[in-house]
Amino acid sequence: MRLNKYIAQAGVASRRKAEELIAEGKVTIDGRMVKEPYIDVQEGQKVIVDGREARLDAKKAYFILNKPKGYITTTADERDRPTVMELVRDAPERVFPVGRLDGPTTGLLIMTNDGDFAYRLTHPKHEIHKTYRAQVRGALSREKLARLRKGVDIGGYVTAPAMVEIIKQGPNASVVEIRLNEGKNRQVRKMFAAVGCRVTELERIAIGRVFLGHLKTGHMRKMTRAEIELLQGE
Repeated sequence: MRLNKYIAQAGVASRRKAEELIAEGKVTIDGRMVKEPYIDVQEGQKVIVDGREARLDAKKAYFILNKPKGYITTTADERDRPTVMELVRDAPERVFPVGRLDGPTTGLLIMTNDGDFAYRLTHPKHEIHKTYRAQVRGALSREKLARLRKGVDIGGYVTAPAMVEIIKQGPNASVVEIRLNEGKNRQVRKMFAAVGCRVTELERIAIGRVFLGHLKTGHMRKMTRAEIELLQGE
């Protein structure tokens, strides 16, 4: 099994994050540092990631976390900021976040140790949509809505068509629901900025057909088998 997939299957990190750890020199096989993510791990070899052994015998775990503001979506932070790992200390298995929500953004974050599941949710080819609810400053005209739905330039990149619906409209502020098949860094905020509006609050409320529901901020719950199968089949 290739090293990046082995690390993901062991529940240490997603494949993408595993490749970062390998490039940073934080992975050894039988005591030898490796920096090639596609090297094969042979049966019986010992893989150490950032000082801890990566094993394939962990029971698969799937959780939904309602991420609060101020938490960084990573397993560790060089600037010593609080990470979402502090919120899942009670998980029976070691898990990692799937994808990212920036610090000020709240809402649905999936935590798992299933590398293939995480890969499916994050790889663009699977086009699993994410739905957000945004509070936005500035008037949203029909023209601006049309631009958002068609795709806008967010700095050298034109976004794909998106579903955008106004939930509540005011003279200078609105509540908007937006659904994307992409996940560029701070994409929702950049999209609204491109049409002259500023996002003041942002919450992810769904991934595919799996919804956050009434889960309290900072709390997590196990995903149901039906929810897991919904995302595996999308």
